[in-house]
Amino acid sequence: MFLAISFPAISPDIFSVEIGSFTFALRWYALGYLVGIAVGWWIIARAISKPALWRGDVPMTRTQLEDLATWAIVGIVVGGRLGYVLFYDPAYFLQNPLDIPKIWTGGMSFHGGFLGIITITWLYARKHGIAVAKLADLMAIAAPIGIGLVRITNFINAELWGRPTTAPWGVIFPGDAAQSCPGWDAALGACARHPSQLYEAILEGLLLAAILLTLAFRRGWLKRPGMLTGLFFLGYGLSRFFVEIFRQADAQFITPDNPWGHVIRLGEWGLTMGQTLTLPMIVIGVATLIWAARRNVVPTP
Repeated sequence: MFLAISFPAISPDIFSVEIGSFTFALRWYALGYLVGIAVGWWIIARAISKPALWRGDVPMTRTQLEDLATWAIVGIVVGGRLGYVLFYDPAYFLQNPLDIPKIWTGGMSFHGGFLGIITITWLYARKHGIAVAKLADLMAIAAPIGIGLVRITNFINAELWGRPTTAPWGVIFPGDAAQSCPGWDAALGACARHPSQLYEAILEGLLLAAILLTLAFRRGWLKRPGMLTGLFFLGYGLSRFFVEIFRQADAQFITPDNPWGHVIRLGEWGLTMGQTLTLPMIVIGVATLIWAARRNVVPTP
C-alpha cells in the first residue's frame, strides 16, 4: 500500500437556484475567470495610476481600461473555445458544429484564449493609438493571477488531472476516466494521479505573477517596453512545457501504441499537444526579450 490523497468531495457548483424548469448555477470555473479578470483589471489600474513607473506618458486612461476589459472577456471566451475546437478535437466538432458554442459543457484552450487576447490587444492599441509594447506589458503582468485561479478551479472540478503516480502527494480523483490507468498495479488500490492542475497554478500563476509584479512595480521594468511581455511568454512557455510531462494527455490523442498521447512522435519520445503549442511561445519570448533589450539600451553619456 502507498500513501495518496483522496480527492476532497467538492461540488463544481458554488450554488444553484431552480426557477421553474430553469436552473441557474454559479460554478467555480466561472468564478475563477471572473475573479481573475477583476484582479487583472485592478493590477493594470494600479500601474496606470503611477506615472513614475513609466518612461514617458502612461499608455492608457482608466476609461480606456474599462473599455478594453469588456473586449478582453470576448477575446478570452471566443479564443479559448475556438482554440479547443481547432487544436484539440476538430474532427468531433466538424461532425457536430452545433456543439461549438456550448462552452458550459467544457472545453477551453489556454492557447486559444491567449491568441484571442493578443488579437484584441493589438487591434485596440492600433485603434486608440496606444503603444502596443506598453499595453502588452500591462496584459502580461495582469494575466498570471487569472491563469493560476483557473487552474485551481480545474482541480476543484477534478479535471485535467495528471498521469498516474505513486508519489505520496498523488491524488485519487473520482470518476471512471480518472481511474482508468492501464498498467496500474491493482495491489496498490485506487489509481492516484499527479495534481498537475496545482503544479500549473503554482508555476504559471503564483510564481510567474510574483516575478512579473516585482519587476514591474519594484524594478522599473515598465520603463523598458516589451521586456515583461517577453518574460511572460518565456516563463509561461517553460512552465507549461515542464508540467506537460506530468499532465495526462487529452483522451483523443491516446492510443494503445501511444499511451503518452504524443502528437509529434520521435521514437519512444515525443511532444504532447500542450508542448507543441507552447514551443512557439518560448521562441517568441526569447526573441521579444532580445528585441526589447536592444531597443531599450540607454546611451552612455
